[in-house]
Amino acid sequence: MDDNGNGNRQKRMAMVCWSSDLDRVWPVMILATTAAASGLHVDVFFTFWGLRVLQKNDKRVTGQNWMQKGESLVDRGGTDHLKLGKIHFGGAGTTMIKKLAKSYNVATPTELLGMAQDLGVNLYPCQMTMDLYGLTKEDFIDGLGSPMGAASFIDMAADADITMFI
Repeated sequence: MDDNGNGNRQKRMAMVCWSSDLDRVWPVMILATTAAASGLHVDVFFTFWGLRVLQKNDKRVTGQNWMQKGESLVDRGGTDHLKLGKIHFGGAGTTMIKKLAKSYNVATPTELLGMAQDLGVNLYPCQMTMDLYGLTKEDFIDGLGSPMGAASFIDMAADADITMFI
């Protein structure tokens, strides 16, 4: 059992990141880093399109067969390539929100992901989604937890004080 130094159990937060939309990933990273900086134990489970967030920014084509490779071309992975889910407008909306964020000193998802790792946030790729997309450990950034399935995340969430699905 985690201990925060005074004999009390450390509060825990478990999150699911299922989307690679910028407007969903940004809140996941902001909440994860804020919770970790506040002393919570934080676990984030990346599944389906959210798994693409953990992909290396310079890794373009992934997968083992033509369907998986085709999917990777349509849905490019990596935090530097996230797009808005709404008002994307062929890239104009995404560019605008990134420009606004920069002018207001809002950390980028790439910066937040690095901060999350520095703060000890546990980042777990979904094994089933890895298999579905033909992704391997080499496709991802370093420092991730071991791939896990839904049952393992449910065990984590059952022990959490806060559980979020974003």
